[in-house]
Amino acid sequence: MGMRTIRAFSRSRAARVAASIALVLFGLVACSRSPPEDRLRARIAAMQTALEAGQVSDFMEGVAEDFGGRGELDRQGAVNLLRAQRLRNARIGATLGPLQIELHGERASVRFTAMLTGSGGGLLPDRAEAWSFDSAWRDGPDDWQLIHAEWEPAL
Repeated sequence: MGMRTIRAFSRSRAARVAASIALVLFGLVACSRSPPEDRLRARIAAMQTALEAGQVSDFMEGVAEDFGGRGELDRQGAVNLLRAQRLRNARIGATLGPLQIELHGERASVRFTAMLTGSGGGLLPDRAEAWSFDSAWRDGPDDWQLIHAEWEPAL
């Protein structure tokens, strides 16, 4: 084997090794999931955005099929409650306080306060109320899903 053959062989081998390393690194990045708390915070933020945009179906993507809430409220009851608020208010605002998250494996509890506002479309809200929320979440194939919620006036 001449020097040219050895150099070509070395470059070819180095290229294959580099390609293999790149594939392994790409695979690790592609397969990794964000930490559970980050994904839960992102889900709650997406639901807040959907609520403010009046997108009930987008909001409900974060609510589990077996959801149960305050006073025997089920998933369909939650849909109806959100639709009624959407009909009553041309604009809905939701300002969340700090999220107090406790992770328990594939479950989590989240407590927070929220200032909810509604208006008939004017510049300023017609109504504003502060609420305390206590919620339970489950992590699964559809990401974090709300499985239970209780709320009461904060003041």
